[in-house]
Amino acid sequence: MSKRTPFDLDGYLRDITTRPCFICGVVSGDPAFFHHRIFEDEETIIFLSKYPTLPGYCLVSPKKHREDLAQDLSTEEYLRLQRHIHVLSRALKKLLKAERIYVLSLGSQQANSHIHFHVVPLPAGVPLQEQQYHALMAEHGVLQIPADEMARLAEQITQAFLEELSAS
Repeated sequence: MSKRTPFDLDGYLRDITTRPCFICGVVSGDPAFFHHRIFEDEETIIFLSKYPTLPGYCLVSPKKHREDLAQDLSTEEYLRLQRHIHVLSRALKKLLKAERIYVLSLGSQQANSHIHFHVVPLPAGVPLQEQQYHALMAEHGVLQIPADEMARLAEQITQAFLEELSAS
């Protein structure tokens, strides 16, 4: 696994409170919001986190800007989104031989308000004190994965995701 490096939390907080929606930027293809894409269809986009704390850290989001899970998504839209999360989880588990898959919905009205889910594979063998929230918190550092490795990882996850999707 790549080494964790310190994360500029203050800079990140300044950035996310002053810039346009990053997920809308990813969806539109704005180069300022480049992320390695895993999958997209008419409703959903899946891409690698720009600030991974574990290898294979993905984000899953509706493509349309939606902010409130309870009010902005119909039950059918929510279930279709969750299906992609489930398929991605199976793909990550198999591809990366993950001990567990973490799934969280984060963000707030103050920043990163576009609904998105973090889908994160926990590698086998991580000591208990470094699992769960500890493993996910950028405050403990982020992985510096070279762009070519991120591109290869995205390709591998895409292939595994498509295999799982066709099997389901």
